Order: sequence, then C-alpha cells, then structure tokens
Amino acid sequence: MNANPSRQPHPAEWTETQSLLPSAERDLPAGRHQFHKEQMMAQIHEDLRTATATTTATATATRGTPVKRPNPFLRRAILLPAMAFALAGAVVGGLALTAAGGGADDGKTALATGPALTTRIGTADAKGAPRLLDRISLAAATTSAPTPHQDQYVYIASKVASTYYREDGDDSKVVSDQLHSRQVWSSLDGKDGWLIEAGQTSDKGITLASKVAPAGAYNTLAALPTDPDTLLQRIYRESDAHRDAEVPRDQAAFVAIGDLLTESYPPAELGAALYKAAAKIPGVVAVDDATDATGRHGVAIARENPADGERTEWIFDKKTLQFLGERTVVVKTVTGSHFKVGTVTFTSAITERGIVDANKRLPGQAS
Repeated sequence: MNANPSRQPHPAEWTETQSLLPSAERDLPAGRHQFHKEQMMAQIHEDLRTATATTTATATATRGTPVKRPNPFLRRAILLPAMAFALAGAVVGGLALTAAGGGADDGKTALATGPALTTRIGTADAKGAPRLLDRISLAAATTSAPTPHQDQYVYIASKVASTYYREDGDDSKVVSDQLHSRQVWSSLDGKDGWLIEAGQTSDKGITLASKVAPAGAYNTLAALPTDPDTLLQRIYRESDAHRDAEVPRDQAAFVAIGDLLTESYPPAELGAALYKAAAKIPGVVAVDDATDATGRHGVAIARENPADGERTEWIFDKKTLQFLGERTVVVKTVTGSHFKVGTVTFTSAITERGIVDANKRLPGQAS
C-alpha cells in the first residue's frame, strides 16, 4: 500500500517473513552488506536479515562510531524486503542493479544536506492501538482498488529523506538529506521493474530486473494467508529462525508487517489482515499526532525499539485512515548515540500509487 527507499534499513525495521516465499526462492545468498551500500529488497527473508544488519549498524553508531544511514536501497524498491547491493550494477542472487547509461554515478546529482530533521513527539497510547487498528483494518478492507492484470505494473511515487552522522574533520555533525522524490515500478511477478530516485540513481534510473520474484511482489502478496493469527505466526516463525539477537522479536515482526504495507500493492483483504495481525504484537501503540515527509498530519500506529530508542511510526489520515507514509523518530536518549530526542532519522510520504500498463509509464499516461 505504500512506498520508499532512500533510507537505510532501520534497526527496528526489518522484515522476517521468509517463509512467505516459495522454498525455491529461499536459496538466495543472505544479503547482509555494509552500511554504505544501497539496499535492494529481493525477498522478505533477506529483508529481515538486512534489517538485522541495520540493527547492528545502529548499535555501532550508538557506541559512538560515525555511521551514515544508507539508503536501504530498496527496502521497498522492489516492493519490499531485502538484499543489499552496490548501486553500480552489482549482480547478486540473480538480481541486477544497473545504472542507466553507464557507471553508478552517471547523471547522478548529489543531494544537498541541512540541519537534522526534528519533530514534536506524539503521545503514545497503548490502550488505543487495538481500536485504531481495527478501524484502519476496516477502512483497508473496504477500499476500492482495481485488480491489476498480469502484464501490468505497480507504480508508487514518494518523497523521502534520511538523517545521519557525517564525519568531516572538525565539522562532524548530524545532518539530513534534502527531501527528494522516488519512483518505483514493479511487474506483478516482481521480476521486472525500474527505480528513479534523486541522489541515488541517474535521472533515467536503474533497472530492477530480477530472476527471482521479490517477497513484496503483487503475486506473492496475493498468495499470503489472510487469517491474522496464521499470518502473524508465520512472521514470528521466520523471525525466530533468521533474526539477529540485537533485533527484539516483537519489533522485527512489527517492521516486517510495515514493509509488507509499504511500497507495495497488497490486495485489500491482505492489507486488512496485516493490520489485525499488528494489533496482536506486544508494545504496539497509537500516537495522537505524526507528520509525514510532506507535512501532512495524521494519527499513527507505532512501536519503539528499546535497543536504540527509536520509534517506527505508520502514519494515517485522521479522517479517511488512508496510509500516508512512515517515519522513524528518536524518543529516548541512548548512551553514545549522536541523535537527540525528537530527531527524525527517516521520513517518507506516499504521493501517488497506481497500476500502469508498462514499465516507466506514469498513471494516466497514454501508450
């Protein structure tokens, strides 16, 4: 139901639902790469591992080591979960990332940076979470959306920005990237697609062609169980099998569900089931006010990762309960961390979502 990439997989944001994929697709090598590599999501299993890797990276950051939060290059680029790749045409597990026109930096414009993004921290209400999620689930179930044909593509446009610690001699400081656009196309089977993201790709973008269907592909999502208990059990099962110890079990499950709801196009019944499953995770809270990357205010469903003091928030329109975007906010001081309470380490806003007839075509654009 939503989109985003320019952020590095977050400690609290890693999906662990590998079992949702066909067993043949679980043979991909674990995509656990260093922080300064773009993250490409190729399967839910890999997303969990990448998320876990991010957790480790974040833990390192909290110990005082300067770390730039990379672009979970594609924590949602191919609709979700993850396998990390260097942007310059790396090939891993059959999935290729190729910059249009040549080298990785061809036509790429560097993003400007500025002061760290900050926000007012909304009030959390644990008792209100089940009620709000029930309303969100009902709204998702009754949402009217066209059923795509197998030769069509899912298109998602968003605005994103990340915050990181930049070490530059005596001028080391926390900075935020300029809010920038991101566009993702994905075939329903997930084996073809395209990404254009300011500062990360050239203006023409990069291919997301893959030999293996990513976990967030429409066809994969459409095959998932819609019973909330069954769905959550599968998420936890894979979490227990693949997550690193640094990632709390419940937090990993929460982030996994968030990934399945963002930069993807889950059928209405599955979306409703995912919200109901989220209501069953301990520690999930409702937040009275949260702002997406474009400044739209809404209510949020959130969960704090106690290991790093950061809270992942899914933001919804207060009236329609439509998903607006998500953000990660520092809500607790952690010894050694460069981030102050109120810092927004990642923010996104979905600006357009639709079904199009061809790769790189925009909604409403003629053939």
